[in-house]
Amino acid sequence: MKTGLFALALALAPFMAHAAGTHSDGHGHDEMALGKPAESEPSRTVEVIMKEDYDGENIYIFDKDKLTFAAGETVRLHIVNAGEEVHEFVMDTAEANAEHKAMMAKFPEMEHDDPNAVRLNPGEEADIVWTYGEQGTYEFACLLPGHYEAGMHGPLIIE
Repeated sequence: MKTGLFALALALAPFMAHAAGTHSDGHGHDEMALGKPAESEPSRTVEVIMKEDYDGENIYIFDKDKLTFAAGETVRLHIVNAGEEVHEFVMDTAEANAEHKAMMAKFPEMEHDDPNAVRLNPGEEADIVWTYGEQGTYEFACLLPGHYEAGMHGPLIIE
């Protein structure tokens, strides 16, 4: 009986991780220390380009070294995959991103519907409209296997 329950838990793990996401307690609460999906119009748009740089020190890169916002500021992040591979943009705490990255290593095809993240195929673009929350240092990253380690991450600072 215990073996059967363990097997069932392993089989359902990707779906449970998908349902809860990294942004809530699994009960539909989208607010996190980083902020929440916007409920008002953005004051500005920040474009973030994701791509590869096979000749550089880091293979996978964002065109921004860091992102800085004011607490309470609502911003449209226009995310562009200008690369030749699939990339994602995830913003969260460094600890939550580390947990998410470990889950992605086990389940690389895991789908997301988190409001603080977007996965894009080459040539795709998407917007995240976000109201930033508590002051602090957070992180933006691509958590696909190998991308973070190859340089695809940076600090997200809320002042």
